[in-house]
Amino acid sequence: MSIASLNTFQGRVLVIAGSDSGGGAGIQADIKTITALGGYAATAITAVTVQNTLGVTGVHPIPLDVIAAQARAVLDDIGADAIKTGMLGDAAVVETVAAALDHAGQVPAVVDPVMIAKGGAPLLAGAAIGAVKSLMIPRAALLTPNAPEAAALTGLVVETTDDLRRAGEALLAMGAKAVLMKGGHVEGERVVDVLMTTEGETTFEGERIETRHTHGTGCTLASACATGLAQGLPLEQAVARAWNYVHEAMLRAPGFGAGHGPLDHGWTLR
Repeated sequence: MSIASLNTFQGRVLVIAGSDSGGGAGIQADIKTITALGGYAATAITAVTVQNTLGVTGVHPIPLDVIAAQARAVLDDIGADAIKTGMLGDAAVVETVAAALDHAGQVPAVVDPVMIAKGGAPLLAGAAIGAVKSLMIPRAALLTPNAPEAAALTGLVVETTDDLRRAGEALLAMGAKAVLMKGGHVEGERVVDVLMTTEGETTFEGERIETRHTHGTGCTLASACATGLAQGLPLEQAVARAWNYVHEAMLRAPGFGAGHGPLDHGWTLR
């Protein structure tokens, strides 16, 4: 790559999220995804988790000042074309990350409101949901909740695709500029995700993949969306590419572990 192209590179993504020792979700999945789609990943780690495909057995929070310092170090030197947030843990971390988003100025933020790990371990304190609602949702260029997360954030029952739309409308009213309502938890032979803005909606639909290898799908999808936005793609195009990327990564899952296995994040390189 020439010096000129380095100076015009677009695709820098700062990820603010937790580390997954198993490599299937969290920061590790984010870095793999952003790299596989041609972006540049930088990170501010919020927590170190002890986990594999069988579940989370430990969480070590990173001190608030260290989280803030990581984000500031990246933003003040390397810069970012988009920010993606994942596991935040508690209200104090939410407040710290919200301040980091403000420091970034007009950089669009993709907010994945991570609450529960695939294996069932809580990744967000119940008391922090209010902080996510008041501080993160209004700062989201794109919010990417699954059905249980949408229900927790809105207080609505979210069991059908129409329920997803109602919750999406509520989240837009709470300040999100766009929401990608994920339908993986909604029963049915087909999975329907709904991208919603104040101007309308776009649906992404496909046959449900019967597999246990779904660890990190939410992290991966949000990071793929953030990469597209960082590269200057229009929102709908960024989400469409991300959706297709995750679908193929699930189909090509390597089959690791005895539990919820990881995706094949590197399929684009082969």
